[in-house]
Amino acid sequence: MAVDSVDSVSRTHDPVVSTPYGAVRGRYEDGIAVFRGIPYAAPPFGARRFRPPVPPEPWDGVRDAGEFGPTPPKPPYSEAYARLLADPVVPGDDCLNLNVWTPEPGPGARLPVMVWIHGGALTRGSSAVPVYDGHAFARDGVVLVSINYRLGVEGYGLFPDAPPNAGLRDQLAALEWVRESIARFGGDPDRVTVFGESAGAISIGALLASPRAQGLFRRAVLQSGPPEASERDKVRRMVRRMATRLKVPATARAFAAVDRALLLRTQADVARLSSPVLGGPAFGIVVDGDLVPRDPMEALLEGGAGGAPDVALLLGWTSEEYRLWLAPGGLLERVDRLGPVALAGAMARCRCGHEVPRGYRAIHPRAGTADLVGQMVTDHLLRVPLHRLADARPPRTPAYVYEFAWPSNVPGLGACHALELGFVFDTVQVPQAAQLAGPGAPQELADAMHAAWVRFAVEGDPGWQAWDASHPVRIFGAGAPHTVLGPRDRELALWDTESGRPGAPLSSPESTPSPRPRRPRRVMAVRPSSWPPLPPRAGGGRARP
Repeated sequence: MAVDSVDSVSRTHDPVVSTPYGAVRGRYEDGIAVFRGIPYAAPPFGARRFRPPVPPEPWDGVRDAGEFGPTPPKPPYSEAYARLLADPVVPGDDCLNLNVWTPEPGPGARLPVMVWIHGGALTRGSSAVPVYDGHAFARDGVVLVSINYRLGVEGYGLFPDAPPNAGLRDQLAALEWVRESIARFGGDPDRVTVFGESAGAISIGALLASPRAQGLFRRAVLQSGPPEASERDKVRRMVRRMATRLKVPATARAFAAVDRALLLRTQADVARLSSPVLGGPAFGIVVDGDLVPRDPMEALLEGGAGGAPDVALLLGWTSEEYRLWLAPGGLLERVDRLGPVALAGAMARCRCGHEVPRGYRAIHPRAGTADLVGQMVTDHLLRVPLHRLADARPPRTPAYVYEFAWPSNVPGLGACHALELGFVFDTVQVPQAAQLAGPGAPQELADAMHAAWVRFAVEGDPGWQAWDASHPVRIFGAGAPHTVLGPRDRELALWDTESGRPGAPLSSPESTPSPRPRRPRRVMAVRPSSWPPLPPRAGGGRARP
């Protein structure tokens, strides 16, 4: 390649960096070199439809990397959610691309690297969401990479004539690109931290346990999503229902012949039958005997090589994740009106007896039914698995646990799912972050949370006590961040005596249950879906500065 370096002295010219497939030209924006839309794999269409990713075709000359590349095919959010969640669409087939923000674009800088895997129930989202802008990370000395990957039936359909988990295989290919290429952008391939939220965190859980991903990252952040695998039959049912509506066989070959727009509309129609409350069929990561050789949670709890023993973890949730799924459509009020019927539904969803809702009512006597149901399902599907994962970490690679408790200024949302993202990226001032947070989000909280993520990537320690038997949880809410010991222990102890199977995974409104993992020591086995909880109760834990 003729071009193999950048002008890292003068910032008056656009930066140019070579990759294994060709040179790319980025832009300097406020002193940060930004490269957008770099292909890490070939377009996944034509003969490559529903197949594992393959390297991109090399190109001659210098490819412009000034704009975001195409986004993977996806249906739009409903009107209620589109008001809260930005999800831009960039047309084009070359959708397996990534972006890089770097303060020092050239070999030799060896800066820590963070790779962002977005959420969206494995059906929506992209790296082009403005909230995910990587400028603040680069400003603070970190090379930030964000990636696109195949979604929905294109990425997670289960067919008899195609390998499963194509979207997860895309993520693996992007991490391999980072290993091979990031030094040329100023990054250190031996200091990579992966971080993701919701379905992105679930994906990271699968990669943590995958032998094929070992050595590609050193640290991992799981925000509102635990390791899990979906039941294969739940995913097959999504494909079969689509096939029935399309009047085609449930095969990759038949689906590849369907008009893409029609495929997306059909996917959206079928997905309406699923919800985080009721479960139901949904797209998800499945055990495939290859990339995902076994249930990720089981592998991580049992330790050994499959437990990623050398990867430090940062884990957490928001205080009222469930409000994002219930508030926009008016379901909070409906659940409250249903009362005992809703509680019975939650018991069925969690496969538990009456003792659990009675216990939650005793702990939260003034809470309404919707909040009790939300808290109960969230703990069962999300907090208990993350507690268990933290419990299972070896002492040499500690886990750190947080809770985001600042309530949105949008009425009814509270400290809901995905609200922390603008604070992690220090982008609370962009209009798209205000869609979810409302006006006046506290910049000082963004400063604190973003700094903790940077410190974890740089040092492996976000700045508070590592998880131990006292269960320290860092609370990011009103006032200064502080540590509370065991803020959720009373609720989670209710599951110790329950023998019910865990419920669905936590990707989002379209999650589905998976098998129960082995119980290690204190809390009953559980599986997540896309829910979460009430704010920490007053006096519910022992505060620690």
